[in-house]
Amino acid sequence: MRNKLAPLAERMRPATLDDVIGQQHILGEGKPLRVAFASGEPHSMILWGPPGVGKTTLARLMADAFHCEFIALSAVLSGIKDIREAVERAQILQATSQRRTILFVDEVHRFNKSQQDAFLPHVESGLFTFIGATTENPSFEVNSALLSRAAVYVLKSLADDDLQAMLQRACARELDGLQFTPEAGASLVASADGDGRKLLNNLDIVARAANAKGLTQVDPALLAQCLGDALRRFDNGGDAFYDQISALHKSVRGSSPDAALYWLVRMLDGGADPRYLARRIVRMAAEDIGLADPRALRITLDAAETYERLGSPEGELALAEAVIYLACAAKSNAVYKAYNAVRALVAKDKSRLVPEHLRNAPTRLMKELGYGKLYRYAHDEPDAYAAGETYLPEGLENASWYRPVPRGLEIKIADKLAYLRRLDKEAG
Repeated sequence: MRNKLAPLAERMRPATLDDVIGQQHILGEGKPLRVAFASGEPHSMILWGPPGVGKTTLARLMADAFHCEFIALSAVLSGIKDIREAVERAQILQATSQRRTILFVDEVHRFNKSQQDAFLPHVESGLFTFIGATTENPSFEVNSALLSRAAVYVLKSLADDDLQAMLQRACARELDGLQFTPEAGASLVASADGDGRKLLNNLDIVARAANAKGLTQVDPALLAQCLGDALRRFDNGGDAFYDQISALHKSVRGSSPDAALYWLVRMLDGGADPRYLARRIVRMAAEDIGLADPRALRITLDAAETYERLGSPEGELALAEAVIYLACAAKSNAVYKAYNAVRALVAKDKSRLVPEHLRNAPTRLMKELGYGKLYRYAHDEPDAYAAGETYLPEGLENASWYRPVPRGLEIKIADKLAYLRRLDKEAG
């Protein structure tokens, strides 16, 4: 019997695996998690996915499917003391009822290394089956020892069709057949942004308002009145946030101004700090445009400064201008590659001496030691270039890390460097 006073999201929690909406890539016939349920033997796992896609529900359903005791911890609220109490409870259950235990840890990435390590001996001994839920990449946030003992299942944001099905099911089952106009239904689904729990929580608010007004249909006006800013989709932090940054960077690199502008606006709309975006845009100018168009770096710095002066929303237009310029500019990662190559060399190389002719000689002793001797002042040479001169330490004279690409200004840079190399060759 469902508690009518419970939140709608709790009342709508699936009671069987077939009730779960979405995640067919792992729950469909013959798919990994469906097979795991059918195996008759639970195993430790990490459920990785964005909020509101069914991680807790799947853990509960697994406990029901295997007739296991279900112990839940939240890494946000729990500590070592709570972990010990959960272990003791599992030990008592094992000794008294012979029931297996599933220990579910929500937001497992919030536990530190020592807290995560506390689970290991009990997972290995079989005291409980461990199920962790996380919104963060477990490769980075879960200890490798614990990760090696658990299968990882990746859950996806719910598609609009999934959310529409969830909306219709909730209205029919729990809300006395409440109706939505097509526009209002689409807006409510869009506001959830793939999060089933958010959809049901918003629906709960709207349904209560409709009931108070004696309405049986929800239109856009009522929806806006009930939810207001909640209709906007926020996504600021976690993997989705960094995925969008990656999409912005790759759109710039791929010379797609429309896509670059789209991802910039998506992030601004999602509440990303424009100053953070400005820093990333400056980085893009240095990494992906470089000397193919040196104006790009100046434009991004100007955009960052403009935002500081104007703030939001006016200053965001300068960031948009910079992103579009970067996407349209000639591309070169020659500086980026050269820098990384030299940095890698210096990190592992010995400390090579500065050639004597390049050393400063402010004292008589230094001059007697040969410092600065035979140095050729470039401005006194033809074309202001000392042909044949070397400036690198011994053993690196023939190094060639910076290799301009045949795009933008680097075409001219490459031509000049080729000309200077010819002068060096002629000088012997």
